[in-house]
Amino acid sequence: MIKFIEHVGRYFIMLQKMLEKFTKFDVLWKLILREIDDLIIGSLGIVSLISFFVGGVVAIQTAINMENPLLPRYLVGFATRQTMILEFAPTFISIIMAGKVGSFITSSIGTMRVTEQIDALEVMGVNTYNYLIFPKVVAMTIYPFIIVISMFLGIFGGYFACVTGGFTTHTDFIDGLQLDFVPFHLNYAFIKTFLFAMILATIPSYHGFFMKGGALEVGKASTTSFVWTSVAIIIMNSFVTNLLLT
Repeated sequence: MIKFIEHVGRYFIMLQKMLEKFTKFDVLWKLILREIDDLIIGSLGIVSLISFFVGGVVAIQTAINMENPLLPRYLVGFATRQTMILEFAPTFISIIMAGKVGSFITSSIGTMRVTEQIDALEVMGVNTYNYLIFPKVVAMTIYPFIIVISMFLGIFGGYFACVTGGFTTHTDFIDGLQLDFVPFHLNYAFIKTFLFAMILATIPSYHGFFMKGGALEVGKASTTSFVWTSVAIIIMNSFVTNLLLT
C-alpha cells in the first residue's frame, strides 16, 4: 500500500514538473508533430479495422438473438448505435490503445532511460519532463478524432453486415439509428475519451521515465504500463458513468 501511494505521489509530481520550464517552442512544436504522427495517425489503421468488424459482429449477434417476431427489426440499428457510442468506441478502443500506444510510449522513454539519453538531457539543463512527456499529452488531445472514426466505422460496419446479410433492411436500420437519440450521450462519450487520452499519455510515460534496469526491464515496464493503464481506464469509466448517467 505504501509503495502504491509512493507511485501515485511521484506520478502527480511528474505532472507538475511537466508544466514547468517549457522547452523552446520551435523544438516543442516538432516534437508534438512527431508524436501526432506516431500516436494518432499511426493508430488509425488498427482502430478502423477493429471498429468496422466489431460493429458488424455486434449488429449480427443482435439480429440473430431477436427471435421474437414481436420485436421490431429497427432495434438492431438502435443497439448497434448505443453500443458503439456509449462503450465500445470510447472505452474498449482505449483499452486496445493502451496496448499499442501505451507500450510504444513506455518502451520509447524506457529505452532512453536505459541508454542514459535522459541523463544527458538533464545534464544539458533540459526539463526532461516537459521535453518527453508534454508533447505526448498535447498529441493525445486529438485522440477524440480517432474515437469519432471508430464510432462511424462501427455503425457503418453494423449496417453493412446486416443489410448485405439480409438480417434487416436499409430503412429499418436507419430508423433504429435515429430512434430516441440523446445528444448528451455524445458529450458523455467525448468527456470519457478526453480523460482516457490523458491516462494513455501520462501513465505509460511514468512507467517509462522511472523504470530501472536494462533492456529486459523495458519489456517488463511496457507490460506493467499496459496493466495499470487499462485498470485506470476501467476505474475512470465507472466513475464518469456513475457521475454523468445516473
